[in-house]
Amino acid sequence: METMQSGNDVFFILLGAIMVLAMHAGFAFLEVGTVRRKNQVNALVKIMVDFAVSTIAYFFIGYSVAYGVGFMQGAEALSAHHGYELVKFFFLLTFAAAIPAIISGGIAERARFNPQLAATFAIVGLVYPFFEGIAWNGHFGFQDWLEAAFGASYHDFAGSVVVHAMGGWIALAAVLLLGPRIGRYSKDGKLHAFPPSSIPFLALGAWILTVGWFGFNVMSAQTVDAVTGLVALNSLMAMVGGTLAALLAGKNDPGFVHNGPLAGLVAICAGSDVVNPLGALVIGLVAGAVFVWTFTLTQNRWKIDDVLGVWPLHGICGAWGGIAAGIFGATALGGMGGVSLVSQVLGTALGVVVALAGGLIVYGTLKLVVGLRLDAEQEYDGADLSIHKIAATPNLAAGQDE
Repeated sequence: METMQSGNDVFFILLGAIMVLAMHAGFAFLEVGTVRRKNQVNALVKIMVDFAVSTIAYFFIGYSVAYGVGFMQGAEALSAHHGYELVKFFFLLTFAAAIPAIISGGIAERARFNPQLAATFAIVGLVYPFFEGIAWNGHFGFQDWLEAAFGASYHDFAGSVVVHAMGGWIALAAVLLLGPRIGRYSKDGKLHAFPPSSIPFLALGAWILTVGWFGFNVMSAQTVDAVTGLVALNSLMAMVGGTLAALLAGKNDPGFVHNGPLAGLVAICAGSDVVNPLGALVIGLVAGAVFVWTFTLTQNRWKIDDVLGVWPLHGICGAWGGIAAGIFGATALGGMGGVSLVSQVLGTALGVVVALAGGLIVYGTLKLVVGLRLDAEQEYDGADLSIHKIAATPNLAAGQDE
């Protein structure tokens, strides 16, 4: 019976890992559809290579930093319990690799390739697992202190803050250090529109992410015994709430409509196992509206050229999700209880601080030592030709996508 249970758990978490791995195609096509055509190849290559670099960094460094577990043993020892620890690593790796995939969308169209790979290694090897270990493995006594002081530890079931806010706030640091794309803002501060190159690709990326997210959230239980349909339904309700809010707030704009469900799903990760479905709907509605509002604010008023809006989507909506778990997880609002709003606020704040500081250190150091940005001619030509020496549509005449 124990052998069968171990096998079931391995299969369960392996399916989750595969679903989250597939989400990286969603990150890729969301970026491909949003950037200008001369940067589409670069978007595809970045996501693929970032995942490979993330795997090396997490296997040799990051997983040990977060959980104190390594794999420098014989295959016989590693395959104990059907190799459950191995597929658990695979599953958590796909979460870790989401960080550079998130960042990629913010720094698109003007970042150099090799410095970004170096940043990926440092972030997945050190910055992300530092907070992952605090939130999910009890490092430094932070969770114990919260439980003793406020009655509950910080709760983040599937990573609203641990994954998404971390990625979004690291991306903000990188975007600020890079500066806006050439021509994005005129001397008088006027915004110049750079329309998406392909709404169908953008929509495809959003759909792939949306479907994979049910593996991201539901399989965060990590064992068959712990799985609950509440997580699935809450994810669904937050997803549709985010969609409808973005539709209304974004006035039918397809870019907002397809990012709306992602905003809702980012926000529900933390409390998906403790909130009521009606609470999940509210969380999603708020997230969709907040995304549209903050994206517009950052682009138009603050002149922050975050190409895919990853700071509003992942950074802000992720932080909202961490706090919302403490509000809607309370029994008074139909939740399961066992959460503390103060703990959620403090845990979220710590995640934001670690992410922003880590992003500034990693990208600031790279900017100082090797530089982060393509030169003006390379940026004008596009990252596809400048870095990869081929366009996404080489049969089309040059200069069609300025």
